[in-house]
Amino acid sequence: MIHTMTAQTRSLEIVTSPLLDGVRHGFFTRKGGASSGVFEGLNCGVGSSDLSEIVTLNRGRVADAMEVPATRLVTVHQTHSTDIAHVTDRPLDPPRRADGIVTATPGTAIAILTADCQPVLFADPEARVIGAAHAGWRGALDGVLEATIDTMAGLGADPGRIRAVIGPAISQRAYEVGEEFLERFIDDDPANARFFINGAGGKYLFDLPGYGLMRLRNAGLTQTEWTRHCTYSDPARFYSYRRSVHQGEADYGRLISVIRL
Repeated sequence: MIHTMTAQTRSLEIVTSPLLDGVRHGFFTRKGGASSGVFEGLNCGVGSSDLSEIVTLNRGRVADAMEVPATRLVTVHQTHSTDIAHVTDRPLDPPRRADGIVTATPGTAIAILTADCQPVLFADPEARVIGAAHAGWRGALDGVLEATIDTMAGLGADPGRIRAVIGPAISQRAYEVGEEFLERFIDDDPANARFFINGAGGKYLFDLPGYGLMRLRNAGLTQTEWTRHCTYSDPARFYSYRRSVHQGEADYGRLISVIRL
């Protein structure tokens, strides 16, 4: 059962999963941050036009909640790629271009930023190896989830033991796409048609989390789930790129999802 908890000291709302019990983790909502305006809440996006000092303050609150120094809250420069960063005790300064992060270094928190894309947290508690991936449609299609799993395996993790949880992401009812998008997935595998249903005006609705779960299971993972939170449909709790576009906003906040050893 998915549940939420509040970090009392900072009034942060953190979604957690029983699948990752025993491993410190959290899919942070936008609640409890210092940002204002369209970013109101816990915007952790360095790439946004929010005030940099406010973003730093927000990230510091996340680090406090995860009980690591701010310097050990590691993020990457995400580019919708399949590149994976292996984090040790050396800082990634400047941040590497990657869309997956893995580590076996104690005291390290690795984090992914999203605003509709899938944040995926991984753990092999026995091997003491963790991972995090940013999996939008392009990254998921190209194999970022499998690349993260493969990199974890290179550090001693076993796909049969790895647990993976997809956090808040855009749901099928809110993810309208065109025919060219559908054809891209069908060309990759005709069976992908099952992740699309007919929408209005000749459009289709795409099940991104369902597709992500399929890719995880096909990679050999047997313990997987989606928290079933839709970023688009819950503006009080989540940032959403697509919602910001539909509302004509100039920018949007980024949610942070974190796992640590």
